Amino acid sequence: MSLRTALHHAFASQAELEASDERLESTKLGCTSVADLPDRHRASVNGVLRSVTLRPRQGVAALEAELYDGTGTVDLVWLGRREISGIDPGRRGSFEGLVCAIDGRPTIYNPRYELLPRPGE
Repeated sequence: MSLRTALHHAFASQAELEASDERLESTKLGCTSVADLPDRHRASVNGVLRSVTLRPRQGVAALEAELYDGTGTVDLVWLGRREISGIDPGRRGSFEGLVCAIDGRPTIYNPRYELLPRPGE
C-alpha cells in the first residue's frame, strides 16, 4: 500500500471508505457506475439496497428500492409487486435493465437481478 493510500484510509470518513469499497466492487463485476448511467440505454449496476418501500403508482402496486454503488443512487421499480423475497435494505446485488430519467433520477423498471449471498450464507 502506498503512502498516499495509507494516508487516505487514515483520514477518510467511514462513508468515504464505504463508497470507495462499493465503487471497487462494481468495477470488479464490470458494471456501469450510477454516475455514468446513460439515459435510454440498457445497463447493469451493482451495489447495496439502501431502502425498499411499497408505493402504489396510478393504482398499481409498485415495489421501489434505492440502490447505492458509491457514485450515486438509482431507483429500481417493480410494477405489480408488493414484495420480492430477498429484496431488503442492506442486501447486495446486481441489477440490469433500461435506464430512464424520472424527475431527474436514474430509474430502472422491472430490472433483472441477481442477489449476492449475505455473509454466512
